[in-house]
Amino acid sequence: MENFVVSARKYRPALFDSVVGQGHITTTLKNAIRTKHLAQAFLFCGPRGVGKTTCARILAKTINCENLTHDAEACGNCESCRSFQNNASFNIHELDAASNNSVDDIRNLIDQVRYPPQSGKFKIYIIDEVHMLSTSAFNAFLKTLEEPPAYAIFILATTEKHKILPTILSRCQIFDFNRIQIRDIAEHLANIAVKEGVVAELDALELIAQKADGGLRDALSMFDLNVTFAKDNTLRYAEVLENLHILDYDYYFKMTEALLQSQTAQAYLLFDEILKKGFDAHQFIVGLLEHFRNLLVCKDPATVRLLQVSTHVQQKYIEQSAQAPLSFLASALSIGSQCDIHYKAAKNQKLHVEICLLKMAHISHALNLASLPAAEGGGVGKSQAKVEATATPQPVQAAAATATIPKIAAPGLKSTASLGKPVANSPSTPVPAQPLATNLAQKPFTYEMLQTQWQIFVQQLEQKERFNEFVIFNRTFTLKGSTIVLEVDNDIQAELLTTTLRTEILTFLRNALQNNSLHLEVKIKPLEQRQMIYTQAEKFRFLAEKNPALNDLRNILGLDYDY
Repeated sequence: MENFVVSARKYRPALFDSVVGQGHITTTLKNAIRTKHLAQAFLFCGPRGVGKTTCARILAKTINCENLTHDAEACGNCESCRSFQNNASFNIHELDAASNNSVDDIRNLIDQVRYPPQSGKFKIYIIDEVHMLSTSAFNAFLKTLEEPPAYAIFILATTEKHKILPTILSRCQIFDFNRIQIRDIAEHLANIAVKEGVVAELDALELIAQKADGGLRDALSMFDLNVTFAKDNTLRYAEVLENLHILDYDYYFKMTEALLQSQTAQAYLLFDEILKKGFDAHQFIVGLLEHFRNLLVCKDPATVRLLQVSTHVQQKYIEQSAQAPLSFLASALSIGSQCDIHYKAAKNQKLHVEICLLKMAHISHALNLASLPAAEGGGVGKSQAKVEATATPQPVQAAAATATIPKIAAPGLKSTASLGKPVANSPSTPVPAQPLATNLAQKPFTYEMLQTQWQIFVQQLEQKERFNEFVIFNRTFTLKGSTIVLEVDNDIQAELLTTTLRTEILTFLRNALQNNSLHLEVKIKPLEQRQMIYTQAEKFRFLAEKNPALNDLRNILGLDYDY
């Protein structure tokens, strides 16, 4: 049976030109070799799987190549190149700093540096994961790194540059490796698929590239996994999606469509289907936020290129972006970010996500309600005129009607279809919201009248079992001119009031009192600072404030606090 060699090793680049996605580094290194401007120490840093160790080995082989090509690449046929390919080179030494991180290991390295190369011009020392060296090992390495022999070159590689001592960084020529772009990885995988005789859909390769998150080694490992999984040596998008356990784009498109149409039930069913497929709710929220971000990016043609997806998926983003208002996307991103932040602290995490979806589904409704009252400076304004185009006109009694006024009903309240019927103005009988007549828009009212209508609204909330809103409004308030000042207990209650509830109460009160100049100001009660009683002395002083005779008793008997 033939031994299988993983693609990450089988197709490891042997020349600078075959390195994927790091052209700025390979060009610099080839120019340095061509002009013989080689530094004594190099530091290659960047994410995992982007080619740091590979470039270090190519550089080490090319430096000692006896027959360099015109573009500063190793020839591959000289004695130095052959010995490197057979892992028999005495001039190239690799050290894994993760397992050789002590002072003694660095001392052994320093002892080896003293001996010049037996063949070739340079001795190259590649130290991988150099950030794992101890502080003492770094200090022992400093002098040799600063003034090495002319034939010694050090190539350090790390994924965490911030952990390396500044004194080491100042002695190295630093090269920062980039994450490899999705398109570059997909093209590289396509070339390997042709060499291996694998038929691969472009969408499947792009999906692997996205999952790899900029690391080519991870992409090659997933490529091997999916080739093994494929039955007929064909990589299909659906099979790769299932094998890598990735949530399909279609779920996010369907979820966004349901939220835009305020279909809460459909959103809940989609979320339940996602959970049944084994996906994590937190990852779903993160993916949904990424989806909203992509829709936001598609709003401007100049930023569409930031989408790292295939062409037909990009077109779907553009189409849905045209349907999603900017205000919806901004609000949904804000709500989803709060859900992401507080997810781990939630006791019932599924309910936490469902509440988030509920809020998102009612964003459009809340934005429409916010536009119902005119600019709160007075009168029936432009925003109310917009409602007139979609609401059914309602005839008003002759004493008040001089024009056709739309019917405006507050959410959660009964319909105002029977406006002509007299209704008793009593706390037990809710007064339906009446349309404002133009000549009664500033009708005066008293605090008692306002308080009566306020209690009617509170009773309606209790009858409809809206207990959360009942708790918020069932309290006293103050009136400053035409502004109602309401103090709430916490930020959550204040947020509810400033989104949907504020419009609901103001619409009810303005119609009930026939005065559209009413405003609502929300304040949060300051926390009560209570001094806690811990020691015996504090307990005695607390009691003595209530009964001063205790001080006299203590002085007469000569008692201490501990008795």
